[in-house]
Amino acid sequence: MDGRGALGYQIKAINPESSAFAGAALTCYAGPDDSLAILAAFEIAQPGDVIVAATEAFTGSAVVGDLFAAMATSAAVSAIVTDGLARDRDGIIAAGLPVFASGISPNSAAQSGPGTVGLPVVISGVRIVPGDVVVGDRDGVVVVAQDRLDDVHKQLIAVRAAESSYPKDPDGRVHVPEYIRDLLASDQVRYLS
Repeated sequence: MDGRGALGYQIKAINPESSAFAGAALTCYAGPDDSLAILAAFEIAQPGDVIVAATEAFTGSAVVGDLFAAMATSAAVSAIVTDGLARDRDGIIAAGLPVFASGISPNSAAQSGPGTVGLPVVISGVRIVPGDVVVGDRDGVVVVAQDRLDDVHKQLIAVRAAESSYPKDPDGRVHVPEYIRDLLASDQVRYLS
């Protein structure tokens, strides 16, 4: 996607050892310091959904924790992704569910609403619509819009082919491509002494 589509760098897996997932987004807007919409999302989630909870990146309290991870696991959800905070790291890890958040805080959020489930949200400047494909691993989270899936798949194949074509020694060491060497030797580059 031209190097775009990732959520903010701070949104990372609570447990990097349990971070790989892919699924369709079930979006919710919880708002700052509230988690009611996330609970509602668990109730209507379909197996394999990824709960994507927008909190306006609020960092005063956690909106997900070990009980939410357990509820999501019971609902057969693939992952929880939020721009907010998480709590109860040990319990989240024990649940085995990929949970991505901006950080950890022992403070807990209210459950008073209002909120929304199933409407578009924006996290880290990325618009996420229900049904968009959300993919995560140790590096972070990427969102692929439904209408771009075929195009992104074709581009992904081309990127993998290009990356695998970098020159390698028989021992597997990767080297700078020849076109870079040609550029450095050309009159387009001026060296200062």
